[in-house]
Amino acid sequence: MNKPVLVIMAAGMGSRYGGLKQLDPVGNHGQLIIDYSIFDARRAGFETVIFVIKPEIEADFKSAIGDRVSQVMEVKYAYQLKEDLPQGYSVPAGRSKPWGTAHATLAARKLIDGPFAVINADDYYGPEAFQKIFDYLSANPDGDVYEYVMVGYLLKNTVTENGTVARGVCEETGDHYLSQITERTKIEQGPPLRFTEDDGQTWTQLPEDTIVSLNLWGFNRSFLDEALARFPAFLDRALAENPEKGEYFLPTVVSQLIGEGRARVKVLRSHDKWYGVTYREDKPAVVAAIAEKTASGLYPDRLWEVK
Repeated sequence: MNKPVLVIMAAGMGSRYGGLKQLDPVGNHGQLIIDYSIFDARRAGFETVIFVIKPEIEADFKSAIGDRVSQVMEVKYAYQLKEDLPQGYSVPAGRSKPWGTAHATLAARKLIDGPFAVINADDYYGPEAFQKIFDYLSANPDGDVYEYVMVGYLLKNTVTENGTVARGVCEETGDHYLSQITERTKIEQGPPLRFTEDDGQTWTQLPEDTIVSLNLWGFNRSFLDEALARFPAFLDRALAENPEKGEYFLPTVVSQLIGEGRARVKVLRSHDKWYGVTYREDKPAVVAAIAEKTASGLYPDRLWEVK
């Protein structure tokens, strides 16, 4: 069994943030949030990282992070292109962005031949999550059904005071396998924690200990084959209903496979607090948290000891 690799989705442009938030420094010496995720992943056992980026940010990305990380890990690049479509399909007029998180993962399909974890570039996940997902992927190849995994977080640890966040709200079986995941695109801190589906006209409360997804998934190679096979059906719907903005989400593929009884997804838990830069106003809190974690000894000051 091949050792798990880490896939980082870094092609997003950060519309709510107002720029390339994945390249905005948060550490004492210019480190990015991705630096800390990769550092945690490396000490958990990951040795290879695949960055999924857009070609137009390649030079800036390599300068800001890729060239540095390549001195301590194997680094590969995949490019998420809106034109990367199955034969017979073309980009509709007016479409300016790629096709979502499942599409981003598929961009790396030619570079992956075993288990892999997937994360966002602009989220701080904490060391616990990477150790748990690496250990699980290393010990659980596909069997009679596909064996996948996700790390869930307590909702109260994943919100910002500066606006709403999008989270996958998870439901589990008694033995902690995922039974359903529902994407809630507007959750706010409150109190109480709550979400809206009608732009704030009505709100529904959520318990603080609700388990949510931050897009920290672990898959075997089979997931890529399934996501690729299901892509045309998604495109047929999207091109008919929402050609400019329809997105092919990872949880959509996962939910389909669970519903068909073809996969099961173990839900692991992290009690670490999430930090992210959904909004520009989030940055000072992230900088302060990283400084505190560095001062406590969780991270070395220069992180990679690479100039």
